[in-house]
Amino acid sequence: MKKTLSRIYTALIFLFLYAPIAVLIVFSFNKSRTRAKWGGFTLEWYVKLFDNGPIMQALSNTLLIALVSALIATVIGTAVCVAMSGMNKGLRTLFTGVANIPMVNADIVTGISLMLLFLTFRLRFGFFTILLSHITFNIPYVILSVLPRMKTLNPHTYEAALDLGASPAYSFFKVVFPDLLPGILTGFLMSFTMSVDDFIITHFTKGAGVDTLSTKIYSEIRKGIKPEIYALSTMIFFLVVFLLLLVQYRSRMAEEKLKSEK
Repeated sequence: MKKTLSRIYTALIFLFLYAPIAVLIVFSFNKSRTRAKWGGFTLEWYVKLFDNGPIMQALSNTLLIALVSALIATVIGTAVCVAMSGMNKGLRTLFTGVANIPMVNADIVTGISLMLLFLTFRLRFGFFTILLSHITFNIPYVILSVLPRMKTLNPHTYEAALDLGASPAYSFFKVVFPDLLPGILTGFLMSFTMSVDDFIITHFTKGAGVDTLSTKIYSEIRKGIKPEIYALSTMIFFLVVFLLLLVQYRSRMAEEKLKSEK
């Protein structure tokens, strides 16, 4: 009886979480503009979505910012992990704690802080400030993904490559980098997903005339929800789900590889 109640409780939680998303997906295929009735199945709103210039521009901005910020954050985060591996335990713990602060900090605090920073340096708000903001909050996720992998490496293999005459750069890319690659890819995918999904920090650091999908959807909803927004939200949902599944797959493969090595 207790096991049955536990399953029912779990099912109700998942129903509460995903029922609104399911309704959204259904409405994206509803031929009627009103949500009060079902007018039949249609792909009209998806077609009109791709004919909507402002939304397509916001989509382009979102993907470009997510890709560039994830790449830069991955490079910086990986370099930080390499540097932290050479620190003593106390200093490494301190830097790890500092790196985790942006993840546990409220997004609104991070957004306001970055906005004040850009105002202090008199930066013009727009694409560049959004990009800097996304790089900033993506770096901790890369560190979180790469650092555990860094701790499992055998430092003697790198030293052996140096003793055999290889340069530090060559030794890193031939010995260390292949072992770090699963964590690096996981960090990149997680950064990309977080960037696509972000709204609050982007809202505080964007300029006039520059929108990402999240801020564009917010502004459109205030004017009245259009069926194209349902289609757009559905596409974003499946994109994020795909990336999260890819991250989970990469993490599982990395764990299995570590177990096999042991």
